Amino acid sequence: MSLGSNYDPKEIESGLYEKWEKEGLFESNKGGGTPFTIMMPPPNVTGSLHIGHALNHTLQDIIVRYKRMDGYDVLWQPGLDHAGIATQNVVEKRLLAEGIAKEEIGREEFIRRVWEWKEQSGGTIVSQLRRLGTSPDWRRERFTMDAGLKEAVKKAFVKLYEDGLIVQDNYMVNWCTHDGALSDVEVEHSQTEGALYHIRYPLSDGSGAIIVATTRPETYFGDTAVMIHPDDPRYKDLAGKSVILPLINREIKIIADDHVDINFGSGAVKVTPAHDPNDYEVGKRHGLQFLTIFDEQGILNERCGDFEGLERLEARPKIVEALQAGGFIEKIEKHIHQVGRCYRCQNVVEPYISRQWFVKKEIAAEAIRRVDQGETKFFPPQWKNNFDSWMKELRDWCVSRQLWWGHRIPVFYCVECNNRWATIEDEPSGCPHCESRSIFQDPDVLDTWFSSALWAISTLGWGNENDPNVQEGDLARRSPNDLLITGFDILFFWVARMLMTSVYFTGKTPFKHVYLHALVRDERGQKMSKTKGNVIDPIEVIELHGADTLRFTLAALCAQGRDIRLSHKILETYKHFANKIYNAAKYLLLKNPSYAEIGEIAIETELGRYMFSRLNAAIEEVRGDLDAYRFNDAAIALYRFIWTEFCDWGVELSKADEKSVLEIGAIFIEALKLLSPFMPFLSDRLYSELTHKKTSATIAPFPKAVDRDLDAEERFNIAIEAIVSIRRAKALIDQANKPIEKAFIRPYKSGAKLPLHFIEKLSRVERIEITSEKQKGASDISDNLETIVPTDNLDLSSLIVRLEAQKAKILKESEKLQGMLNNANFVANAPKEALDKTKTAQEEATKKLTEIEEKLKALI
Repeated sequence: MSLGSNYDPKEIESGLYEKWEKEGLFESNKGGGTPFTIMMPPPNVTGSLHIGHALNHTLQDIIVRYKRMDGYDVLWQPGLDHAGIATQNVVEKRLLAEGIAKEEIGREEFIRRVWEWKEQSGGTIVSQLRRLGTSPDWRRERFTMDAGLKEAVKKAFVKLYEDGLIVQDNYMVNWCTHDGALSDVEVEHSQTEGALYHIRYPLSDGSGAIIVATTRPETYFGDTAVMIHPDDPRYKDLAGKSVILPLINREIKIIADDHVDINFGSGAVKVTPAHDPNDYEVGKRHGLQFLTIFDEQGILNERCGDFEGLERLEARPKIVEALQAGGFIEKIEKHIHQVGRCYRCQNVVEPYISRQWFVKKEIAAEAIRRVDQGETKFFPPQWKNNFDSWMKELRDWCVSRQLWWGHRIPVFYCVECNNRWATIEDEPSGCPHCESRSIFQDPDVLDTWFSSALWAISTLGWGNENDPNVQEGDLARRSPNDLLITGFDILFFWVARMLMTSVYFTGKTPFKHVYLHALVRDERGQKMSKTKGNVIDPIEVIELHGADTLRFTLAALCAQGRDIRLSHKILETYKHFANKIYNAAKYLLLKNPSYAEIGEIAIETELGRYMFSRLNAAIEEVRGDLDAYRFNDAAIALYRFIWTEFCDWGVELSKADEKSVLEIGAIFIEALKLLSPFMPFLSDRLYSELTHKKTSATIAPFPKAVDRDLDAEERFNIAIEAIVSIRRAKALIDQANKPIEKAFIRPYKSGAKLPLHFIEKLSRVERIEITSEKQKGASDISDNLETIVPTDNLDLSSLIVRLEAQKAKILKESEKLQGMLNNANFVANAPKEALDKTKTAQEEATKKLTEIEEKLKALI
């Protein structure tokens, strides 16, 4: 198939991916090669490709393609996450749209519906990843709820349970009244404008009242104390006294504790041990009652008097109204404070005492030590500090979720003898203690991140060694993984937990390197959101610009530790780059129908040696950048070599030496291989057109640098400098696009043998003379030489007249502008915009005058 007249990404990319996959180019364990293993962070089964996915998978694919071309036995492990909360929410909403509540059909039927939905819609993101050009070993695609990984999850739970690292107890947890228990990192905190309510609590002895301030007045029904600071002089006589709770008339004590912030509110605070994490600790210290005042759905209970049966947030204004009517509200102030919300449904999260399953924080101790010893390195390295900081404050991890979709907690209870045990059996025959068959399984499921925490080892066979999806010896050969690439935002959700579990179960860290990329923002640096209307849809970008353009753009912008600012303007820039590459191939095909590759042809011409040397400089740079995960530096090095050095100069210089074209073609083919991890579609198509080979560029050997020809580089660098200089000198006398008879080059350093033929051809000069003497004419001075264009035989009178007229006109305008700037009244009273505009205009006029004077100096 020949190339069309214009670059069309749809035409270029069509059918190529299917061909790659059919030929098995992405498959691992095909024999030979050092293993290189990387895990795809499993996208949610509910998901579709967003710009963050596009960045994450592009970076992974660049490394994977690079390593595959470099001879490694690459396993890029793909898969999907069952996303417990998100998936259950989606299916629940679908059922409700049919007028069905999940409780009506029961757990078994609901799970069947979820699996049905997963099969119908769960692969959306997988097909979109194919459009992006990602190249994992799709044969080995896993799902965190598949049979093999289910076995690994049970094995992990039972092991931790038997080792005393998984326990069940009443803890204060983050509670979403819709989704149940959440871990700390599943709560998103944001500044919210609320109110600070100052409530009067009457003293029980009738001697007055104490004012307490709270942002959650609906929780005062659960108060079991009022707390003051022992050093607060305002309340020094109140410790030990009692107050009466408004409306419900329950008596509680006033206690003293240095936990109180004297400067917050009134300096006196209510203590609600069952509904506040700080009060929970205070309650334990002082032996207070723990009164729960609402149920798991947030419905107030009998302890709340007349407000029983109301939802806790809906009850707030009614409770405040009743307190105001009773004279118990001292004042209400606007108050900005942090509010925690469920990361899935954005419901306000409540601290809530609940009986849950927890993984004890002690599981992390060895992982922390291993990371400190350098067994896992972070890129950029500053993320190690963030990891350390979070791990030092680690709490027990709540792993039980009040859902139906997910890994059922493998714990069973005996009705007869109250025995409790964990087992990998799905349906145990009876109680191991009393043999009773009256047993039942824990109704909760495990946190989605529990199964994801095993991803780096379970997909390689840990806990499911006989699974047909696992290849023998993978765990020993490919653990630890070589690299993990993911967003910094799941460092604690996922990366830290994989470190904990992998070290505990295998004695090894799960990966050698962790690269954490930043966020993709809009061109103004704002986070993308549908409400702002600034979302860039990667599928729309692929439709408009092509997958190669999107991939290269994201890589070129991805500097370590910096957010990416993406815009359609930048995407257009890199689409032009793809078009430049396409046109270079078309030029070569016009010159010759096919080309040999480096190694199949001798590089003998002057230009060939120069361009080959510059190619090797690019190879060395790109390899170094990719090895250090400096994706943007590698992309910019490619851009600079292919556009500036090859297309702008290599192609143009080859027009002066037809013998060099075959060599230039071979060098371009090598550049396509270098580009292939970034732009796989375009590279493969052009490789095929230029070589007529049936093999793919995606599995061609990645270029290796050889010794450079620094003498050739110096000669041609000076030649290019001379061409540019002569063109500038010609432009001074309006001869820019015209052929001229003669020009001089006066090098500052003698001895360099310049390729004059190329200089003459590209500067459109019939004859170049090298001189050491000063020559008359229009001259241009650059870093290494001076060029002179003789003006003796040119009639420059009309040009001089025109330039003099331009000079007079601009001088007059410049004097006018300078007069305005010298006017103190104008400078003092003019709007800033007008003043800045005048200054800019004066600067531009001065610059134009300088340019005209330089031209006149060359002519007269």
